[in-house]
Amino acid sequence: MNKNILISVLLGLIITACTNLDEEVYDKIVADEFSPTEEDAFALIGPGYTNLRSWLFGWHGYFDAQEECADIIVTPARPNGWVDGGVYRAMHEHTWNSEQSHSGRIWSSCYAGINHVNRVLYQIESNQLPISENKEVIIAELKVLRAFYYYILCDNFGNVPIVTKYDVPKDFLPEQNTRQQVYDTIIRDITTNINLLSTSKSALYYGRFNKWAAHTLLAKVYLNAEVYTGIEQWDKCIEQCDSVINSGLYELEADYKDVFRTENQSSEEIIFSIPFDNLVDWEYGWFHLPWKTLHPSSQATYNLEVQPWGGNCAIPQFIDTYDPNDHRLEDTWIMGLQFSSTGDTIYCSMKPKYKNKPLEYTNFVQGIAKTEEWEGYRIGKYEIALGTRWMGLKNDFPLFRYADILMMKAECLLRKGMADEAAALVTQVRMRNFDNPDDAEVTGSELNQGSSYNYGLVKDGILTVPAGGGADIQYGRFLDELGWEFAAEARRRQDLIRFGVFTTKSWLSHDPNGDYRTIFPIPEDELNTNNKLRQNDGY
Repeated sequence: MNKNILISVLLGLIITACTNLDEEVYDKIVADEFSPTEEDAFALIGPGYTNLRSWLFGWHGYFDAQEECADIIVTPARPNGWVDGGVYRAMHEHTWNSEQSHSGRIWSSCYAGINHVNRVLYQIESNQLPISENKEVIIAELKVLRAFYYYILCDNFGNVPIVTKYDVPKDFLPEQNTRQQVYDTIIRDITTNINLLSTSKSALYYGRFNKWAAHTLLAKVYLNAEVYTGIEQWDKCIEQCDSVINSGLYELEADYKDVFRTENQSSEEIIFSIPFDNLVDWEYGWFHLPWKTLHPSSQATYNLEVQPWGGNCAIPQFIDTYDPNDHRLEDTWIMGLQFSSTGDTIYCSMKPKYKNKPLEYTNFVQGIAKTEEWEGYRIGKYEIALGTRWMGLKNDFPLFRYADILMMKAECLLRKGMADEAAALVTQVRMRNFDNPDDAEVTGSELNQGSSYNYGLVKDGILTVPAGGGADIQYGRFLDELGWEFAAEARRRQDLIRFGVFTTKSWLSHDPNGDYRTIFPIPEDELNTNNKLRQNDGY
């Protein structure tokens, strides 16, 4: 199925998300006139998936929530404003509260997705939607999709309500569950349904949970199980990774950049993606990274339909960790002098006194509260096609990819004391990024070393308050590897938490501000709506 047609069909069939759990929209379908087959199923379950677009790249969406509070990406004040009413500064400095829009967006978008799933499950199970074939496959897929949303809630909030029914009383208020209970529900819903899922990776299952995407999701839950429950599950994570590896259906792309191309829907590395296009209204989520990161003058570099806004960039302390021979540095970040699409020099434009200064992105950032317009390397990981429309990139976002499977298995092996076996997998992932194979090789001994990240507070772009660097981080070199491979892929917060860095180290203008910040606060609006909810400790 052509991706553009797929997205258009899905968006045309969206039934608006609603947090009112007793909403009855199923009466818009006349059951005796509609007997859907497996091929029709995606149209029915589509809203649960299209919701992922706004979840990821809605304003202050999941991407921002996972990256802006971590040690790779920052949105500092710019000469044209930014820091957006203080919310980006709060994310960087870990001073957010229960009214923070980022955490509120995660909560609302996840429960909107859950509500979509519960509604369709109710329609199917009550025979409002009489599925004529493979009914159990469709139900299984819906439950795994719902488990994905609960995985995000478990990871970001811990203690959240578990709602699995749609036909609830009008004034229904769900009880709050513990993080352990949420974790157990996720595991149960995936493990009891995974063998019912399709094993196909055909176009029909593009952007959907097939069996292999479910194995990857389960691996991620097990990888972080010690954070969620206090009990590690390294062996179970390895088992899930091996299921994907042994399927033989996925492989690393020979060129790292191919995973992130404009037309990346045929990538053999992508296991589960969120499809995007720039032909639909931004209301449903738009891939706006180039606008948020690029300087306004960079419009001429890519012939963009409208000017970018000049916001986020790389934190120099992270950039300094790269091996200069690693092509992922230039494949991920836009740096140096900038030119138009025709090769002409482009210039600064945010301050009149710099109008004759060539725009040159530098690996220097003064701090969260003040920068010049050229400071910081910009995110260039996702191909920016010439002439891209204002409604964003049409690249599909690779949420799960095969490199992640190899690295999850490697991390578990490393933590089990099997460093050399882990190193072989890490080397496999690195190999495509170095001209000299010897530069790509990493040893088990190296993976057991600390991080090369020079953690500490920065003032006016200079490290002034060191905090011991990263040498004391257990398996810190592996954390570095995760950063180099997965920078700007909406996951750094989770990795820092798992390696004990998120609330213990300083970077740029961020100083540790409480261990309780490994989870976000329950949004204030939800507390005011549901008196059965208790705020997370510390907030």
